[in-house]
Amino acid sequence: MIVFETVLVMLAVAVALLAMARRLMLPYPVLLALAGAAVAIAPVDVGLQLDPELALALFIAPVLLDAAYDTSLRDLKRHWAPVASLVLIAVGLTTLAVAWVVHALAPTVPWAAAIAIGAIVAPPDAVAATTVLRDVRLPHRVSVILEGEALLNDASALLIYRLAVAAVLAGGSIGAEAIAPAFLLSLFGSVIAGLALAWMTGHVTRRITDASSSIIVQFVSTFGVWVLAERAGLSPILTMVSYAMTLARSTPAYLPARLRIPSYAVWETAVLVLNVLAFFVIGLELGPIIAAVRPGELGRWAWLGAAVLATVIGVRLLWTLAGALWAQWRIKRGGAAALGDGPLPSWRTGLVIGWAGTRGLVTVATALALPQNFPERGMLLFAAFTVTLGTLLIQGLTLRPLVLALGVPDDSTVEREVREARFAIAEAGLAALADESGEEAQVLRAELQAERQIAGAADEGDGRPISPTTTLRAKTLAARRNRLLAMRSDGMIGDEAFHRLEEVLDFSDLAVAMRT
Repeated sequence: MIVFETVLVMLAVAVALLAMARRLMLPYPVLLALAGAAVAIAPVDVGLQLDPELALALFIAPVLLDAAYDTSLRDLKRHWAPVASLVLIAVGLTTLAVAWVVHALAPTVPWAAAIAIGAIVAPPDAVAATTVLRDVRLPHRVSVILEGEALLNDASALLIYRLAVAAVLAGGSIGAEAIAPAFLLSLFGSVIAGLALAWMTGHVTRRITDASSSIIVQFVSTFGVWVLAERAGLSPILTMVSYAMTLARSTPAYLPARLRIPSYAVWETAVLVLNVLAFFVIGLELGPIIAAVRPGELGRWAWLGAAVLATVIGVRLLWTLAGALWAQWRIKRGGAAALGDGPLPSWRTGLVIGWAGTRGLVTVATALALPQNFPERGMLLFAAFTVTLGTLLIQGLTLRPLVLALGVPDDSTVEREVREARFAIAEAGLAALADESGEEAQVLRAELQAERQIAGAADEGDGRPISPTTTLRAKTLAARRNRLLAMRSDGMIGDEAFHRLEEVLDFSDLAVAMRT
């Protein structure tokens, strides 16, 4: 009962913190991290300890699916080089640098354990960065890099983390002869499993007609994919990414709007609740650890946490600045193709990408997943939380002012694609009415012609709503949706433009359903 009451208090406090974050225009993870720190130093011990084996499945599986579902494959392909450099090289360098710092300052920590903590703090979290930048217009290329990195670096860092933890539990090391087969199995087997499971899930969910059952099946299948991958010896992280990205390309074609709209709302709430629980739970776990620490030991922990925090920020900044300047030099020298959706890479864009490396839920959740018998677990938990809190406070609170001060040139890539898609789907609707006559068909033609004219002439999409109300309007909506799906499938528009217009058509579908 105490645990239940504690969870209720957590959620009630979170609602107040969210309201405060909106009023102060702050990223809500900043206030959640501060609340977790307050819980850690408060004389409170409710005996709440999360099973480490549950932590990754509970916190990471839904967040990975949510992030992967919104990732644009087209944009990732266009900007694969900077994303890959962050996902592979920046994460690897950060992991190694942090491991060296931890082992140098705390020699009692084995190298495998030091690598594990390096992998825990290596992946940035996009939630805080996107929250604080919600009202700031960034070049589309920068947004794509940040979003793609936030998804894929979780997979790369968590693979390193799992191998390092396995090495610690195995007594110190795992040879290359064991790592190589495991890595290949994780890479290829997990991708294939994700594709197959997405196909199976799609065949089940397309037969469900009520929102409640659809949402329940979504959550059951999400956690089920994670558990099945674990049982099969695959990488649940890569399996989940493959599964989610496959679903994202197929479900919009058959999932009706009356199921999709409540589904999106529930998932947004679920991710928020998981953020709340993760920050409060790590505070509750750190509280007894801090209370039981030997005199003078907490200062050593704080020094270690500060050193790891500086390392994490410094390595990322150095890499993103160097990468941006190198890309700019190659383009100017003619050694690489110029980018078509935004300004050239520069030290400004490199600085923004580097400073957007706030840590969040993934770091907290993987720290909580450390086994109870892990060497120096308390100190490593403290260091991971210090990095999370430090990056949220230092970078999260200064990112928006930095972007505004740098004056990073904006582009209108998404607005242009929205405009083009609105023009195209208006034409598709008009084509669907070609053989129709009558007063209502004339009204619809006039409506669609006006929208086509506005979309064709406007400098930016104006967000004008589309609101069909009859069976004929439903027919035009179906044609427009098919055209929108085809444009995304052909790579003519990206996922952000697609989802904006999908939402407009979804609400129009609901209006038709309510009046039919």
